[in-house]
This record gives sequence, structure tokens and C-alpha cells, in this order.
Amino acid sequence: MNTYQSKLTENTWIWLVKVFAGLFIVVLMGIHFIVNHLVAPGGLLSYADVLAYYQNPIIPIMEGFFLVFVVGHALLGLRSILLDLNPSAARMRWIDIILFALGGVAIVYGIWLIIIMVLKGNA
Repeated sequence: MNTYQSKLTENTWIWLVKVFAGLFIVVLMGIHFIVNHLVAPGGLLSYADVLAYYQNPIIPIMEGFFLVFVVGHALLGLRSILLDLNPSAARMRWIDIILFALGGVAIVYGIWLIIIMVLKGNA
């Protein structure tokens, strides 16, 4: 049995990452909801409101963390589901590569959109 075959179970560290990511998601979602719907007068209803909202430097940072935690949590959860199908070591290696690439693309794209929102608000 190679070293990758012995790693075909979800270890404690991956489980802890999912748990903490889930907790951070709940906290950030709560902050997001309160700020967007309760603190902003009438809520953020227009594109101009959203652009102005993104000019506060804390907001893009918070939204970026929210993005990273949601993507990571979702893909680790999907990996756990796929592990339950008992794939071979070679197939699991490809699944890990695909999920990692998919997560990287999603996060880079999301961060790019956040940057665009900040820059459009400055124009």
C-alpha cells in the first residue's frame, strides 16, 4: 500500500478545517446579513449602493474571507462525499487535483470580482 492509499480517509486536520470553516461561515454570514440588511438604510438596493459599500476597506476583506471559507468548506464537503464512494487511490488523487483546481479558480475569480467592485467605486 502506497502512502496515498493510506490517506484515503478523512484525517482529523481536514475535519477540523471543515468545522472551523463552517463556524467562520456562520459568523461572517451573520455580519454580512446585519450590515447589508439591517444597518444600511433600506438595505443595499442599487448597484451604486453596493459600489459605495465596497469603498469601506473592511468590506472587501470580509467578503474575501467569506468567499474563501465557503469555497473551501463546500469542496472539502464534496471530497468527503466522494470518499464515501470508496474510490481507488489513483482516482482519489485526480479528484483531489480537480477539486483543488476548481477551488483555486473559484477563489481567484471571486477575488477578481471584489477588486473590480472596489475599483469601479473609485472611478
